[in-house]
Amino acid sequence: MLKARTQEVPDISKDRCPECGSDSLIEDYELGEVVCSNCGLVVKVNALDNGPEWRAFSAEERDSRSRVGVPLSFSIHDKGLSTVIEQVNKDALGRELPLHTRIEMLRLRKWQIRSRIHSSMERNLSQAMAEIDRLSDKVHVPASIKEEAALVYRKALERGLVRGRSITAIAAASLYAACRLTETPRTLKEIAGVCLAKEKDVARCYRLLVKELELKMPIADPVRCVPKIASRLQISEKIQQMAVEILHECQKRKIASGKDPMGLASAAIYIALCLESEKRTQKEIAKVAGVTEVTIRNRYNGLREALGLEV
Repeated sequence: MLKARTQEVPDISKDRCPECGSDSLIEDYELGEVVCSNCGLVVKVNALDNGPEWRAFSAEERDSRSRVGVPLSFSIHDKGLSTVIEQVNKDALGRELPLHTRIEMLRLRKWQIRSRIHSSMERNLSQAMAEIDRLSDKVHVPASIKEEAALVYRKALERGLVRGRSITAIAAASLYAACRLTETPRTLKEIAGVCLAKEKDVARCYRLLVKELELKMPIADPVRCVPKIASRLQISEKIQQMAVEILHECQKRKIASGKDPMGLASAAIYIALCLESEKRTQKEIAKVAGVTEVTIRNRYNGLREALGLEV
């Protein structure tokens, strides 16, 4: 007896039953068998299911789930649509290729690279995407932010903002803009520190991107900076929670407006450490937070007076 999950093979199939010649074949997905519905002969065993692994119950759902190949990526200059000839001079069995075949593959590989990057815009994108990938790895940001940075750079290239300016500076500014858009706590100083361009040039390019692309930057939240500083200082979860509560109280009283979020987070952590009698100096916190001791001292005094804390 056949199992429940069966599907009749379409009439356009060329497979026929060798016993009775019938083309009415049924495929059993659970057993992996193709059975003739006329005489019951098992035509095939261990049949492969060539259909998708997903199920769809409507035409719209089928169209949205259907896919071919890897997804597109804006962080690759050609969006990952081209092929690559690897520099492996071996065949499928691991044997060395003959000399004339290696020369032929070298020539094909050279023309493959030329065909992928044949215009000035593609060469620009290739260099910029490699720089964004390097910077993203240095400052430890996820792939989603790298994709956002690549999208910002592509928009700048379409507007002609890269012409006459450093590709490295625009790439670094695009990554910083992506971090600001996603509220990821990465400072301009951190990104410029691993970039080959000067911090002043990166800042100028960032202001240009914000103005010309009309980017709406969200207000930086100092609460998001607390886990970053706390992980580098290796302090307890209790201290982090106390610092977050201090910052929430500052936001309620509108004390944090116009202040550097990293400086506020550093001062809140320092206050929490003092309340719990844990010894950490302002110099230690300033070093991991990327701010000066004077900034922490000023923010500490301001928060202590505004909140009425006895530290």
